[in-house]
Amino acid sequence: MYIYNVTINIEEPYVDEWLAWMKSTHVPDVLKTGLFTEGRIIRVLADEDGGGRTYSIQYYFKTMEDFNLYEQKFAPALRAEHTAKYKDKFVAFRTLLEIID
Repeated sequence: MYIYNVTINIEEPYVDEWLAWMKSTHVPDVLKTGLFTEGRIIRVLADEDGGGRTYSIQYYFKTMEDFNLYEQKFAPALRAEHTAKYKDKFVAFRTLLEIID
């Protein structure tokens, strides 16, 4: 089992709107691809020198083939939608994690 982790820092004035949109639209849209078994939104509890709030969005998947299909077929449009809606209001980085135990 693997985790596709997207860490996002969103500017403070947009946090509530962004979080509501992530819960109601973006995460469900990612899960609708059928390539992930679960999605979670987790707040990162840390001092945030640059302001805003940081979240870890975690999507669980079974095989690298599933992730590669997501990256090729679905990710570009989903990322573009997020960027269009919150352009210049967030920074993000992505990591892949393997669950060992």
